[in-house]
Amino acid sequence: MNSPPSATSHEVQLQINGKPAKLQLEPWVTLLDALRDHLDLTGSKKGCDHGQCGACTVICDGERILSCLTLGVMKNGSEITTIEGIAVEGEMHPLQKAFIDHDAFQCGYCTPGQICSGVALIAEGHAQTREEVKELMSGNLCRCGANTNIIDAIMEVKAGRYE
Repeated sequence: MNSPPSATSHEVQLQINGKPAKLQLEPWVTLLDALRDHLDLTGSKKGCDHGQCGACTVICDGERILSCLTLGVMKNGSEITTIEGIAVEGEMHPLQKAFIDHDAFQCGYCTPGQICSGVALIAEGHAQTREEVKELMSGNLCRCGANTNIIDAIMEVKAGRYE
């Protein structure tokens, strides 16, 4: 999947879902396109391609980022977690379980970005109330209207009801 070096490409080394990856990327290739086109990690979705929907959200060095607005070469040396890396050793993350239990998805298109954003939000420890979770998740849009269920799932995991 990785392209051969060109006169303008740069070597980028990443830790993707706990595994090393070495890529040759043109300077204009977004992290989203590097994940999808070079590493065949298609869980992160290309929604608006303008950073407005959050479907491309991944966790980079412990923080939520919009991979469609991030150039791959800017993340050289970074640790990236995509939806494919959220489960550990075949065991779903508590938020993945809560999404199922709370029917926090309908079409599923935004779900990978929602889950990555929610996992990082919980780890950040900033959101204490439902309103704070709602505000901090506002960059991730669900066009199907499952937002209430998404917030319910996050609140349940924050409350320690899923292990």
